[in-house]
Parts: sequence; structure tokens; C-alpha cells
Amino acid sequence: MTTPPILMIEDDTRLAQMVGEYLAQSGFAFTHAPEALAGLAQIQPPAAGGTAADAPDLVILDLMLPDVDGLEVCRRIRALPGPATRTPVLMLTAKGDPMDRIIGLEIGADDYLPKPFEPRELLARIRAALRRHTEGAAAPQPQAMRFGSLEIDRDARAVSVAGKPAELTSYQFNLLVAMAERAGRALTRDQISWKPSTDRSTCTWAASARPSRPMRRRPSAS
Repeated sequence: MTTPPILMIEDDTRLAQMVGEYLAQSGFAFTHAPEALAGLAQIQPPAAGGTAADAPDLVILDLMLPDVDGLEVCRRIRALPGPATRTPVLMLTAKGDPMDRIIGLEIGADDYLPKPFEPRELLARIRAALRRHTEGAAAPQPQAMRFGSLEIDRDARAVSVAGKPAELTSYQFNLLVAMAERAGRALTRDQISWKPSTDRSTCTWAASARPSRPMRRRPSAS
């Protein structure tokens, strides 16, 4: 039985040690990087100097880091080439500003957990994120998907409508891909991380993953 490797990028070494011990007891391999650049070096694809065996299955990412802030780290992960760009990212923060959560999800974080947190909730979120990632990777993934005039290029992370580029945030692109991969089927909460509100008690969502309206290009800045 394989032990999924988890990388935690966190400058609080005591917290990282406690999380590592808990995850090890739960069957995960754990690696800790106290700084952003050290963590990013472990996520790089082999062509960029890393090795596939060392790449984590999921990244636990602190928002406040001493060298590069967590939001920028998440952006860099999503800009990596190949499978590394799809590495699930679970962000942690001690800040209570809901805008941080919204921005984190917009730039491509898969989930968000405020500090302090219950270890069991962290474990549940890790398992859910890995499950979503595994289900998405198991499906055949052609380079480009087409729905009428809509074309989605996963490798280039580009979208076009009737041959014209459509500008999307990382979060919007990931949401569109998740829906396109399951076109015609309903998505469960575990299959897609979609959080328009930071208060779960006020938000319920169910939708058919069928593109129903043509996408509109964003107006160019004047």
C-alpha cells in the first residue's frame, strides 16, 4: 500500500511537527519546508530539477511565509508545466479576513482552512482533495476539449470562444475544466471545490456540468 506524500510549507516548525506526526499515524508520508522557495523546489517537475518520486501528492501551504507569501506560491504552482500544475493545494492562515480566502480560491487553491484547526478536519480535507484529484486524473484527458465554439486547452491553460481568447482567473479555469470533464453529469461537493461564500451554512449548490451559455470575453482595458 502506497503512502501519499504530503508537503507542508510552513514557517511554524512546532505546528509542522505536530501535523507531520498526526499525518504519519494516518498513513501519509510527510515532508516539511520552512520557507516558500524550499517548498517550491520540491514541487518542480523533473525537467526543472526535481524528481517525480519526490513530488508531493498534496501541498499544505501557509499564507504567511518569511520569504514569499502563500498566495504567490500558489500562483507559481499553478504556473508550473505538466502534472505539477494540478497538485492540490490546501491553504492555511491565521488571518481572519474573508478576502484572503476568496483570493486564495480565485488563484487556484483547492481548499482553505483557518488556524487554529482540528487535526481531524485537516485530515478530512486532505483526503477529500486527494479523492477529487485522483478522480480527475483517472479520466482520459485529451490536450484540448471542444464544446461547440468553446475550446479548452488544459496544457496551455487557455480558453477560446469562436477562436478568440477568453481571459479567466486560475480559479475560473479550474472550475470550467472540472465541469467540462464531467459534461452532462451532476457534480458532488467532493468532486469539485467551489465556494462562492466563506459561510458554508448559507451556501448550497448543485448544477449539471453542461455548458449552457456561451462564454463572454472580458472587455479590454481602455
